[in-house]
Amino acid sequence: MASIHKLLIGTYIHRNFLKPRAALHPFMGIQFVDYSSSHPQKQVAPADRVSQQRKTEEGVQEDRHKEAALDVTSPDNEPEVSFDKAIRDEAVEHIRRWKDEIVAHWKGPEGRPLQEVIMEQAKVVWKFREKKDLEKWMVTSDKTIGGRSEIFLKIAKNNQSALLYGTLSSEAPKDGDSSQSGYCAMLSRVPRRSFERKQYYDWSLFNSLYLRVRGDGRPWMVNIRQDTDFIQRKNQMYSYFMFTRGGPYWQEVKIPFSKFFFSNQGRIRDVQSPLVLDKISSIGFTLADKVDGPFFLEIDFIGVFTDPAHTEEFAYENSPALSPRLFKY
Repeated sequence: MASIHKLLIGTYIHRNFLKPRAALHPFMGIQFVDYSSSHPQKQVAPADRVSQQRKTEEGVQEDRHKEAALDVTSPDNEPEVSFDKAIRDEAVEHIRRWKDEIVAHWKGPEGRPLQEVIMEQAKVVWKFREKKDLEKWMVTSDKTIGGRSEIFLKIAKNNQSALLYGTLSSEAPKDGDSSQSGYCAMLSRVPRRSFERKQYYDWSLFNSLYLRVRGDGRPWMVNIRQDTDFIQRKNQMYSYFMFTRGGPYWQEVKIPFSKFFFSNQGRIRDVQSPLVLDKISSIGFTLADKVDGPFFLEIDFIGVFTDPAHTEEFAYENSPALSPRLFKY
């Protein structure tokens, strides 16, 4: 029994601990066979085999470089391009450009989709939330001609609105030339593109001016300037009245563009014409009610609005005697 037991133990040791172990090299097949114990040790290949392995790897890399070089065609060996294929490729390229032009044409203002712009009923153009919003505006008064009116513009304490305040004085300047005074105004700056090109506001998809204000009960004149590249219209604008009711409550003011009348240097013109809504350059507010004393106007935002119930195109008529050219045809 003892001999049988030793024979079985010897067979188990031979099968489990003295197995031949082959190292398979990726380029040279089976590299060596080792009969080792249960603790495998890292084997070192002979020097000649290491050098042969390096040569093999360098050869494989050289073959790869050759294959990559074969993919690049020499200019002298390039095949001739078919004339029909060149015409076809050129036509495809022009069709692609034409499609891009059509897509760009159907985009709305500021690059937005036209459908989104059409469905929009209100748009905020100016808001007052931080000091840089005030940089888009400037204020002026009769001080420029020697008057005593003062006007200031600042961000309100809650950083949610702008406060326009000051003192109105109708005292005429003592220069011997001016006989009228007493106005304060706030005017938006004309936006500029690169190289100082003018940028216009396009409000052709809207029919009303939309404001949220809080005043002291004084009436303000809202002025809209348009730029139609005519020299004779340099000082011309469209105006309408905004009446504030005073008190602590905000009021939303909606003025249809059809109500704005044509004026020049503060005087209403006899010949009237509608406002060109796609060439708006600036907007302003003027106080000149001849009531001396302090004033204030708080503005939340200024925007445009589409009122579906308003269908009037222009609120004023022209007489054939005053403007015969309008009734010539």
